[in-house]
Amino acid sequence: MKLNLKIWRQKNAKDKGRFETYQVVANEHMSFLEMLDVLNESLVSGQKEPVAFEHDCREGICGTCSLVINGQPHGPMNGTTTCQLHMRHFKDGQTIVIEPYRAKAFPVLKDLVVDRAAFDRIIQAGGYVSVDTGQAPDGNTLPIGKEVAGKAFDAAACIGCGACVAACPNASAMLFVSAKVSHLALLPQGKVEAQKRALNMVHQMDEEGFGNCSNITACEAECPKEISVENIARMNREYLGASFTYAEK
Repeated sequence: MKLNLKIWRQKNAKDKGRFETYQVVANEHMSFLEMLDVLNESLVSGQKEPVAFEHDCREGICGTCSLVINGQPHGPMNGTTTCQLHMRHFKDGQTIVIEPYRAKAFPVLKDLVVDRAAFDRIIQAGGYVSVDTGQAPDGNTLPIGKEVAGKAFDAAACIGCGACVAACPNASAMLFVSAKVSHLALLPQGKVEAQKRALNMVHQMDEEGFGNCSNITACEAECPKEISVENIARMNREYLGASFTYAEK
């Protein structure tokens, strides 16, 4: 299948950037990243600069393959990362527009690569979980209900790819932050610092320049791990309660 690619090229964060057009012949069984590999091989063969893009596991579990494809983070398939998107979902002769995530907090480093270190700083702001030192406890020492464990596991499935930020018109990171807050706040091990964690992570999110949530829920629709916006409501409750608690002190 022959494809027309409109790809964002940008030398660095200071460069203005522009779209460039390429043609590539791909196999329908290729993944999207394999198709980009084919393009880069042809560019290198022609002594041209290859397109910079991020990737690591190529198994849909790390989130570094984040791209906006035809206006959708990770492409047209629900619950799928870019590396697990296959070319059979596109048509012969189709034009595909590929660009990086657009957010003030995600500056472009080169071409399709953005700096998502803001997410790392938000997680660091969450601090640690207090645990007793010594011998590891038995698995049944802290019984946790199936429903609670399931919700915590679903929240912990967030891979921090940033699709929620790219999908949100306000470039909000609320879904990401709420997932990180929720999966610990739901479990007994994380309740000791739950309120302080919510305060610190939300404050760091604001400092990084992410926008506010306006309940459009595009974040949930584009999330490759289908994280629920229910986590945002839970984080808001944690944050509000913490605000009153620490205001009194």
